[in-house]
Amino acid sequence: MKAITVEPKKPGTARLMDMPEPDLRDGSILVEAIAVGVCGTDVEITEGKYGWAPPGQSHLILGHESLGRVIDPGTSTAFKKGDLVVGIVRRPDPVPCPNCAVGEWDMCRNGLYTERGIKEIHGYMSERWRIEPEYAVKVDPSLGLLGVLLEPTTVVTKAMEQIGMIGRRSYWEPKSILVTGAGPIGLLAALSLKIWGISEVHVLDRMESGSKPDLVRELGAIYHSGRVADLNFEPDAIIECTGVGQVIADCIHKIGASGIICLTGVGQGGAIGAGVLADVAAAAVLRNNVIVGSVNANKRQWYRAGLTLAKADRAWLAKLITRREKPENFMHALERKPDDIKVVIQFSEV
Repeated sequence: MKAITVEPKKPGTARLMDMPEPDLRDGSILVEAIAVGVCGTDVEITEGKYGWAPPGQSHLILGHESLGRVIDPGTSTAFKKGDLVVGIVRRPDPVPCPNCAVGEWDMCRNGLYTERGIKEIHGYMSERWRIEPEYAVKVDPSLGLLGVLLEPTTVVTKAMEQIGMIGRRSYWEPKSILVTGAGPIGLLAALSLKIWGISEVHVLDRMESGSKPDLVRELGAIYHSGRVADLNFEPDAIIECTGVGQVIADCIHKIGASGIICLTGVGQGGAIGAGVLADVAAAAVLRNNVIVGSVNANKRQWYRAGLTLAKADRAWLAKLITRREKPENFMHALERKPDDIKVVIQFSEV
C-alpha cells in the first residue's frame, strides 16, 4: 500500500512509498483512509526537528489527524463495516504511570507514552491502517469529510475542560473569553465556546480582512486584529493558540482578576530577561491568575469533541478546510499559504 513516510530527524526524507499492509498486531479493526489533516507538527517532523520511528524501523508513517471508513471490524461488536472513525493519537506508557493507569494518558508523568504518526507508532497517512477498538472513535456520519476536524477539536475540548476545572476553585461565571489566533485551533475554540453557551467570545489575529474575520463574525463572535495589549476589556479566560512569546506576555497582563489562561500553542519562543519574568509573575500573583498548559487529549475529551462537531453548522465547518491535496502531492499540503486554515490530504471519497 502507499504511505507518506519520513526518516525521523533527517530533513528532506519525506516521500510517498510502498509499505507493508498494516499488521494485525496494530489493531483488530481495519480502516480505509479517507483523509488526514496536516498541521505544524507534521511540517516540523518532515523538517527533521523531531519524530521517532517504531522500534527496529527506519521510517515513520506520518499523520495524526485521521478520518477513515471501517473495512473490517474484526472481533469488535461496537463497530461495523462502513462506519466513519477517527483514531486516538496517544497510547499510555507501558509502566504505567499513575495517570496512564487510569486512562488519563494525556497527562503522562514519565514521558514513555507513544503517539500515532509522531512517536514510535505509525500514523494515519496510508491507504489503510489498523486500530484497537478502544482507541477508535465513531464520527457522526452526517459530518462526512468534516470528521477529519475531530482531532484538533479535542485540543480545544481539553483546554475548555481545564479552564472549567480551575475556575471552580472560586465563584466562576465567565462572561467574556478571548481566543488568540484564528488558525484551525483558534476557530474551533470559538465555535466550541459558542456551542457550549459562552455569549461573549472574542478572537484576535493579525489578519485585518479575509476569511478568518468573516468566519468569526458568522459565529456571532467578535473579531479583533492587532495586539492583545490594545484591547479595551479584561477577559475572564483566554485560550492562547499562537505560541508567540509576546502574545503570551500580553495575555498575562491583560487577563482579568482571578482569570485563567490556557496555553495550547507551541512556538519557538525566545529568552526572557529576569526583570521581565518577574513583572509577568507579579501580574499573575497579585490578581490570583492561573496559567495552565494543555496538550493532547484523553478518550473522554475525544467523545465530547465529537458531540461538539455534531452540533456545528456544516456549511461553516466546511469553510475551515481550505485545500484538499492528493497523496502524491503531499509536499504541497506541507507548504503554508496565506489563505490556508486547514489543509487535508485526501486518500479516498467519503
